[in-house]
Amino acid sequence: MYYVTESYTFEESIKKSRFISVIFPCTSDQVVLPQLKTLHAEHPHASHIAFAYRIKTHEGIIYRFHDAGEPTGTAGKPIFQYIEGKDIINVLIVVIRYFGGVKLGAGGLTRAYGHMAKQVIEISTLQPYIEMTTLQFTLDYERFQSFDYALKKVNGQIIEQVFAGQIHLIVTLPAEKQRDLESQFSSDISR
Repeated sequence: MYYVTESYTFEESIKKSRFISVIFPCTSDQVVLPQLKTLHAEHPHASHIAFAYRIKTHEGIIYRFHDAGEPTGTAGKPIFQYIEGKDIINVLIVVIRYFGGVKLGAGGLTRAYGHMAKQVIEISTLQPYIEMTTLQFTLDYERFQSFDYALKKVNGQIIEQVFAGQIHLIVTLPAEKQRDLESQFSSDISR
């Protein structure tokens, strides 16, 4: 799986219609509506603003696509198919169309919206997605340095630490490295 870290825009004219595709990082479906409202405000004279998103949640992957008044299946679905085909998560792609007077037909629309999604994906920087997990540890002070070294070795980081009689830590690390760290510090795990 992959994700994007920043927004990118691609613009092209296809048979006199102006198409603008925008890709956004999007970690929650609650981010989608405000983003769409912003685009509607920025492009009040656009004929269609179609979109698709795919977001990884604790319950699994959620997705949605919308044709925005284009014939069913000719706008949102082709956008979504490129997102899914490239295995991108936590992403919103919006394609804005200004009608140029030439009808494209169902096949032409499907190709145009798919092409615009493909182009904006190709210019964006995709990062490999790494599933992270959060763990709690309670350490004696003399074990902290070796713990910190082991955590950095597995690309983890401390997100919260409390120094008291012992050190209480909340750490995040790649889920695939959880067992490595737990096996080294199993007596220090807080449940």
